[in-house]
Amino acid sequence: MKGVLLAAGYGSRFLPVTRVVPKELLPVGTRPALALVVDELVRAGVDELLVITTRRKRSIEDWFDRDPELEAVVGPDRLAYPALRATFVRQETMTGTGHALRLARTFAGDDPVIVAYPDDLFDGDCSTLLVDTWRKTGCSVLACGDLGGQDVSRYGVVDAQDDADGVLRVRDIVEKPAPGTEPSHLVSWGRYLFTPELFPALEDGWRRHGDGEFYATEAIRDLARKGRVVARVVPHQRWDTGEPLGYTQTVIDQALADPTLGPPLRAWLTERLRS
Repeated sequence: MKGVLLAAGYGSRFLPVTRVVPKELLPVGTRPALALVVDELVRAGVDELLVITTRRKRSIEDWFDRDPELEAVVGPDRLAYPALRATFVRQETMTGTGHALRLARTFAGDDPVIVAYPDDLFDGDCSTLLVDTWRKTGCSVLACGDLGGQDVSRYGVVDAQDDADGVLRVRDIVEKPAPGTEPSHLVSWGRYLFTPELFPALEDGWRRHGDGEFYATEAIRDLARKGRVVARVVPHQRWDTGEPLGYTQTVIDQALADPTLGPPLRAWLTERLRS
């Protein structure tokens, strides 16, 4: 199985630190956030990964590389190298995620690919769920969350109907609908499994595209109209590390779940919140 990691964004919400440190490498405990996404992909069977970056993010490439000098000091186990083969391509201009995905066409070839946005972390095997659903349906698969009763105007919102065994048949997806116009409260999270059908649809959309950023939404809609897109509601907790509050909450949650750090941190937080 192949995977694509979209890591070309500016990380502007985390400036000034992201001027020199990619937000994908910000720590969650003793590991970069990126490592948690890669672990999830490996568990889903991904052994080849394409990472789409920019010239400001050479340190992401370094993280995937071996470090013989440091190995000689601490040994390879503590370095926890990613258990897959990674290649890299740069998005030269920030023209949207749809444009970035076009760069993956040659890498994908005739194979399905799991696409991951590294801002989204899950406490379960979201990507494995997508692979299982693709094997059953042969369709592209969207990972979704049900945000009933909440404002969904900053998300891609999915219009879908029940099919069978928890699979939803996608009829449409609307990007950032105005409040009150959303087709549902089912939102698209940052995990996808795309079949090779996506790439011709992306090219068609790119030819019609004018100014501004280019997203994959129209290509997904084209496939949905042909009955070639399904969705699964992810039964796992999701963390959004794409903005400072969500990132901080993720770090705290992960630390509380750590058997070594959790108990003393919980005691400290309890005392701190009393003061």
